[in-house]
Amino acid sequence: MRCPCFSRVAPRGMTFVLAILGSLLAVGWTLADDAKVPTTLQPVPRDKNWEKRHESFNEQAKQGDYNLLFIGDSITDGWRNAGKQAWEKYYAGRKPLNLGIGGDRTQHVLWRLDNGNVAGLHPKLAVLMIGTNNSNKEDNTAEEIGAGIQAIVKKLREKLPETKVLVLAIFPRGEKPSPQREKNAKASEIASQLADDKNVFFLDIGPKFLAEDGTLPREIMPDLLHLSPKGYEIWAEAIEPKVSEVLGDKK
Repeated sequence: MRCPCFSRVAPRGMTFVLAILGSLLAVGWTLADDAKVPTTLQPVPRDKNWEKRHESFNEQAKQGDYNLLFIGDSITDGWRNAGKQAWEKYYAGRKPLNLGIGGDRTQHVLWRLDNGNVAGLHPKLAVLMIGTNNSNKEDNTAEEIGAGIQAIVKKLREKLPETKVLVLAIFPRGEKPSPQREKNAKASEIASQLADDKNVFFLDIGPKFLAEDGTLPREIMPDLLHLSPKGYEIWAEAIEPKVSEVLGDKK
């Protein structure tokens, strides 16, 4: 059987295509004559305003030598706002770069990595938290989201071979346990399969945001999705042992 994507891929892109197919097969995909690569694995840009944000990251990448990257969507982007105080407390002086853009899905991060966001960088650690926007309604399955996160990790290892990657489970959302939470948990479990505790690490810090009965307090996530200042403090504190270990320092 022949996957139709091969006929459109240049030889230099074959390695990554094979990695994508490996991710698909690893989560139970079967190849058929009419098989289509899911949207989570198809690198694409967004609108013009988004492209301006992307280009601003490229310019930042050219200007500095960064030790620590944060990559993701609006929850990562929020370190600039609700998370500003925790960012200053934990990351000032550690040469951090925030590569979060609100609304991003796995396919958008893949495109950004292919188009300059990490060009010329040699960070010690990249912290990745992505996928919640892919889980809206019936847009993508847990398997597709998990494969998309895996593809980003593989792309990071390809682009930044000296960089360790810390993959975070998709944060809980919604006031109570729900099918969407379950989908994200399954996607995160799939993504965790790449962790080797040598170059790729995985942490699920979601329970730290929840009450004992599984309720998500609004003091942690006011809109039941995005973090409050207290939520960012919890995030930073939860990953600090691994960040400190990889960077070889303390906050």
